[in-house]
Amino acid sequence: QVQLVESGGGSVQAGGSLTLSCTASGLTLSRYYMAWFRQAPGKEREGVAAIDRGGSTTYETSVKGRFTISRDNAKNTLYLQMNSLKPDDTAMYYCAADAWLTYPLTPGQYNYWGQGTQVTVSS
Repeated sequence: QVQLVESGGGSVQAGGSLTLSCTASGLTLSRYYMAWFRQAPGKEREGVAAIDRGGSTTYETSVKGRFTISRDNAKNTLYLQMNSLKPDDTAMYYCAADAWLTYPLTPGQYNYWGQGTQVTVSS
């Protein structure tokens, strides 16, 4: 049974930093495409960052240069380092996994999801 458990969310002032973690069980993280998504109230879920099995990364335009996705294969854990946070980054953040996909920042491409962790950025 695949489980993805996010942690690390919280409240921070604009300009601050947070690091999200997603610990996986039931799958070997290095063999999967992994991604972070976010969803703000009243908005659609959007892809933030993705990393493929080879370690190549993809970022949504608004987070490029501020967010970094990475993984620790030994810990079977995915990370999202978020710097220079803005109020517009406020959302529930989810990690997702799938063995094969074409569009890494498209939610419908992923079969496995965590429960989410809330990030709130105040101005």
